[in-house]
Amino acid sequence: MKTDKLKWGILGCAGIAKRAVIPGLKLSELNEVAAIASRSLDNAKKTAEELHIETAYGSYEELLADPSIDVVYIPLPNHLHREWTIRAAEAGKHILCEKPLALTAKEAAEMAEAAAKAGVLLSEAFMYRYHPRYDMIKKLIDAGEIGEVRGIRSAFTFNNAGHKENVRYRKEWGGGSIYDVGCYPINAARLLLGKEPEAVTVQALFSPEHDHVDMMASGLVEFEGSVSLTFDCGMWAAFRNPLEVLGSDGTIEVPSAFVTGEPGSGNFFVSAKGERREVEVPHVNAYTAQADHLAQAIKGGTQLQFGGSDAVRNMKVIDACLESAHERKRVLL
Repeated sequence: MKTDKLKWGILGCAGIAKRAVIPGLKLSELNEVAAIASRSLDNAKKTAEELHIETAYGSYEELLADPSIDVVYIPLPNHLHREWTIRAAEAGKHILCEKPLALTAKEAAEMAEAAAKAGVLLSEAFMYRYHPRYDMIKKLIDAGEIGEVRGIRSAFTFNNAGHKENVRYRKEWGGGSIYDVGCYPINAARLLLGKEPEAVTVQALFSPEHDHVDMMASGLVEFEGSVSLTFDCGMWAAFRNPLEVLGSDGTIEVPSAFVTGEPGSGNFFVSAKGERREVEVPHVNAYTAQADHLAQAIKGGTQLQFGGSDAVRNMKVIDACLESAHERKRVLL
């Protein structure tokens, strides 16, 4: 394996990039942020200065043309993911693209195909799954610690409804809570069960005040063996992000399933055999772990655990959830 750091370019100055992904990259021993681009050169320069990034570009095209850039991170609004992922692949850059990867499974498949054709790696930015506790939880499930899995419950909600200019509230841009946070419980259930769903049923609150996007949604995602995920997601509700795996003989409770910013926030609880115990998990920056895993795969040290094909499968479930919510019906996958 090469020991030199991979050089990353950031397409856009989105909040998630500035407050989470770029700081995570700066903690990495395998990666470094070399450039950032915006459609406004002044904005790119300002962000570069704030975050101590060497190079600023006034267009995404300029960054993609930079031969020194190895990996591109795309935190752009959802409707721009397909275009700029494909353009990055064609420029020979490996790609970490924000979730949801695309607006539809068809778009995601086109993106995965473009990356494969160009010989670059494409990964969807679900940072939570690189936190060590999910491997720990899966091992406990597989070892039968809580018996047979009977179901999973999860939620991801927050309240940002007052900021009506936010891109999350632009329907044509891929706004809505299912795209933004509902994708997390769906992805986690697929990860923990190691299976793909068979059907979904979703009810949603569509808000005329927010361009008719789904501001809240509740759903049932059916897997084989009569096991289901029940979830809710929202952008007009109190903040929470729990996950619970219910077994025939016990439970695994994850109070903060997707957000692990503080020490101790990654801990979870196992209730089995008449006792409840807290499992302490090392404090890990999930964004750093995500970037390091991609870097190791690029350098040839490991296989990429979650590539484009996984993102396509996740998008198929999201497609079905949106169809169910709009048409008020159960949708088979």
